[in-house]
Parts: sequence; structure tokens; C-alpha cells
Amino acid sequence: MLLEAAENANTYTPLGPKEERVVNDRFVLWMGRGDGAGWNVAQRFRLRENDVEPVRSEIHAILRARGRTVCSWEVGSSATPADLVERLLGLGLVDDEPTPLAVGMVLAEPPAEPPPDVEVRRATTPEEHLAAARIAAIAFGMPEPTAARPEHDPNNVVYLAYVDGEPVARASASFGDHAVSLFGGSTLPEARGRGAYRALVAARWADAVERGIPALVTQASPMSRPILARLGFREVCEIRILVDAFD
Repeated sequence: MLLEAAENANTYTPLGPKEERVVNDRFVLWMGRGDGAGWNVAQRFRLRENDVEPVRSEIHAILRARGRTVCSWEVGSSATPADLVERLLGLGLVDDEPTPLAVGMVLAEPPAEPPPDVEVRRATTPEEHLAAARIAAIAFGMPEPTAARPEHDPNNVVYLAYVDGEPVARASASFGDHAVSLFGGSTLPEARGRGAYRALVAARWADAVERGIPALVTQASPMSRPILARLGFREVCEIRILVDAFD
């Protein structure tokens, strides 16, 4: 189950407000709050040789019925057929940017201890959620938000790391039945190297243990992969991410 959760995160994470999931024995389609590749994710493909084009048409129909025009295909190591990526590229899908490759990683034992001068708290107020959104926007080179509306969801939690009383890093966690999926770890450039990322992992591990599910999974980018490996995460699969813009 940890391999499954690492390879197909959107299949096993609890649904938040305005989220939807279609599950069958051939694929899983997760739909979030908007129309964008990151908000419409198809994954856990178990297709036969002649299923690829019909399944793509089926996914398009589901999304069109909800007014959506693009989705991403996350093709993990366990996906079938074995040449699914090549088939999809032949149908016009393109690699995600800035990188189409992610590595599924698992942590099933306590991570490294956090530094004592970094405090981690859950974001609960509008101001804290705005601070978390601002950190993510700066870290990923996006426009800074001017407002953020928190939604109470005990299974999907945003965390803030503080250094000298100031929020410098953010991350989130989705608490599933078998594992806790980690998302969105980012640190302000001026605060990197202070251990904020490590503290955010430790805080989410502590909450996972408290809930009786001591296992963390994530899909690591090239930037976070070496950091997570140093914290004790092990690689269990690879995921190729393709974008399908169909309208």
C-alpha cells in the first residue's frame, strides 16, 4: 500500500471540499477545484493494449461534462501497458514543465530531528494561510496572492515553519487511511539552509504517529529528492507526468 500511495497519491488521499474522484479498475481520475493540469489528474493506469485511446476519450468526456479542458496523466512504474508513455506522446500529449519526472518516496521510520530554533505550527487563520500561500508563490516564482480563505479540513492540513518568529516555509499533508501524503514543501530563498524543510517533515511525521499511521509518502522533484533521501526517505517508484490539453 505504501508503494501504491507513493505512486498514485491522488487515488488515496482524502477528498477535500469541491474535489471529486472517479475510480474504476482501469484508471483513477481526480478532479480538484479548477480547470488546469494540476487540478485534473489521471493515474493508476491498468490498461490493456487496445484500451489507451478509448480510455483517453472516456476521460475527456468526464472532464468536458464538468467544463474542463486539460488534465495531467501520471504514469507510474506499475502502469500498463509498459509502453503507455510512448503511446500517449504519439497521441499528442506533452511532457509536463518544468520537469516531467518525479520519484515516489516513502518514510516508515522517524526522520532526522528538527533544529531547535525552528517552530512549526498548523495554519488556521486567514493570515496564516495567506502567509503560506505567499511563501509558495515566491518559492515557485508565481504572483503573490493578496488573500487566502482557509477551509477547515482535518484530513488536509497546511503547516508553517517559523524562524525568529517569522514564517519562512510552508508545507501540507493529506492524512489517508494507509499513509500521509506530503505536498507543497517550499522555503523562502533567504531562509534556506536553516532546517525549516526538515522541521516540516518532522512535524508531519509526529502528526502521522499521533493518528496511528506512521508512514509518509511523497512524489519528489529533482530539487527535493536529495533532501528527502538525507532525511531517511527511500525511493520506491518513478512517475512520468504528461499534459493532455484537449479543447
